Amino acid sequence: MPSHDLPTGIDEALKFPLIEAIFGRRARRFSLGASIPDGPLAFTSRHQPLPLTELEQIMVLTAAGGNTGWHFMITRNARYAPHLANYSGTAGGRTFPSAAGFHTSEIFFTDDQGVYFFPVRDAPALGEREAGKPLELDAILAAHRQRIRKLQDGRLHIPAAEPYMEGHNTWCVNRPGSTLLIPVADVAQHAIAGLCFIAQNGYCIYDDLNRERIPGIERFRQLVDVDNPMPLTFFEQYMLTEATVELGTCCYAGMLMLQAMGLGGWMFDGIDRHVILGASGDPQVPGLGFRYDTDERWSIPNPTGLPGVFEGYCPPHYPDMRAAVEAFTRRKFDPGGPYHPDTPGPWKENSRVRASAQVHSEEFKQCVALQAQYIYDRFGKFPGTVPSIFSLMYLQAHHLDLEFYDHYFEPGAYLQTHAEHMAHWHS
Repeated sequence: MPSHDLPTGIDEALKFPLIEAIFGRRARRFSLGASIPDGPLAFTSRHQPLPLTELEQIMVLTAAGGNTGWHFMITRNARYAPHLANYSGTAGGRTFPSAAGFHTSEIFFTDDQGVYFFPVRDAPALGEREAGKPLELDAILAAHRQRIRKLQDGRLHIPAAEPYMEGHNTWCVNRPGSTLLIPVADVAQHAIAGLCFIAQNGYCIYDDLNRERIPGIERFRQLVDVDNPMPLTFFEQYMLTEATVELGTCCYAGMLMLQAMGLGGWMFDGIDRHVILGASGDPQVPGLGFRYDTDERWSIPNPTGLPGVFEGYCPPHYPDMRAAVEAFTRRKFDPGGPYHPDTPGPWKENSRVRASAQVHSEEFKQCVALQAQYIYDRFGKFPGTVPSIFSLMYLQAHHLDLEFYDHYFEPGAYLQTHAEHMAHWHS
């Protein structure tokens, strides 16, 4: 429970009904200091923008992408019983789901003071609670706050104009006082995890675009069904959509917290993702500064990662795809990984459970790397038909100007938490 010197809004957020958060969720875009210059809802705020406090900000960040303790992983697969299913990429659970526990996404965010990275994907258990005891919110927030890494001073520059952002967002997105969360997925790593997944279940891929089998796949006939392969385009669309679920549910979890805290904001996708990542082509709009490449075979640039911060599991951040596969294997089986016997966990016999997972053999890694390297060589990037790094949904949090809603809306346009936010969080 929170300590006595924290605002009373904390206690209200902890007790806030889930049903109220779900049915009270609305996109509330009009913040303190905002202005709509024309149209039926023209209005100019009388107030100055009010940034989120450090506490408000870490509450939203932790709700959106925090670590919630050790996750339970995939419990069984008859294909390789009695071994524990070994799909997962991390031992920690988060506030949003991930397909088979791959967990390939992280959060960047920006406010008036700077641009930040919030790496939680590979954290140990930060949100564990003792049985029968209340949640130690102070400790959880402190542990998450320590993981924030500042990348640069000043708010991320995104011109408030098309084509950088959708026209309907130019008046309200990334404004002074707001905190903008930017979840980003490593689709390259997700695709490696997916190739491991299908190989573990007896499948491989073929290049349906070029009508080619993967050269050399026949030597893995005892491992995968080389006669009935999966189409590459189907597989990569699958990986992209799985990664996108992480981005969307991350924002949704944070959106529910906004209702509990009485903050305004909304989740949306109306900023160009190439602008956000750094592939706008405009040197005056560097975005997050991700490396990206172009190729005559591609219709759009391909971001691959932010060097030293969030690097995709693909070249140029690895010399080849075999090295990326090895790195992913280390993430799973080395100390701290979900299948290392010394990694703590939720079971009474953690070492026995974690060690029961089958470690990827040399043959298995060769099979996965062969397919991954074919894709990279054939298409010039990995994955071949979808981006290596992807962003889609964003979450903005800000303080509402209730006068706008009182002026134009019927009663009920905002929740009691919004009506009382200033008194309970800023008194």
